[in-house]
Amino acid sequence: MSLDLDDTLWPIQPVLAAAEAALLDWLRERHPRAARGHDIDSMRELRAAIAARFPEFRHDMTFVRHRALTEQFVAAGYADAEVHGSAATEAMEVFLRERNRVHFYADAMPALERLRATHRLFAVSNGNADLARCGIGALFEGHVTASTAGAAKPDARIYAELVRMAGTPAHDILHVGDDPLADVVGAQRAGLQAVWLNREERAWPAELGHPPCTVSTLADIF
Repeated sequence: MSLDLDDTLWPIQPVLAAAEAALLDWLRERHPRAARGHDIDSMRELRAAIAARFPEFRHDMTFVRHRALTEQFVAAGYADAEVHGSAATEAMEVFLRERNRVHFYADAMPALERLRATHRLFAVSNGNADLARCGIGALFEGHVTASTAGAAKPDARIYAELVRMAGTPAHDILHVGDDPLADVVGAQRAGLQAVWLNREERAWPAELGHPPCTVSTLADIF
């Protein structure tokens, strides 16, 4: 069984907002030249520009964020050696530390503990969450990310990497996630079974065909 992470096990927007705020505060304190003229919105715009310039790495959010920070430091007049050797990497670590301070949905941990007793669990995510840092590494047998797979959901390559890692036929894997296209349609197109986790009673997108098996809480899985 595989599970998405962001917005499946925890809400992601509060986590990203806190991590980006912590990063900006750190920059203002430790490297004020790099922070000058920037706010959270301008740093997001810089990342969007990086993703547009490097479409081959658009799936890799760690690359995009690190590259954006590097260019932010260079634009502020920092020497390349300092940027590549220390500042941008240290800044990225500040972000990742906060990005992995997640607050689980109430149903998440009980469901993971229950499912782990009867199923091999894998995570499949487009983001850069770290299972160990999030405190759930021991519950999962493996983690496929967009970065390691070289493609983001709904691309079939990320699910092919899951199949390879699990050593199990695709049709024997059930994937659970919140995103209709990335998690449900993407998994089904790759030959997996899929369940849509719809916590907020959203309407299934009509353009994606018939709605799949749907649950409103992870407690309803099996």
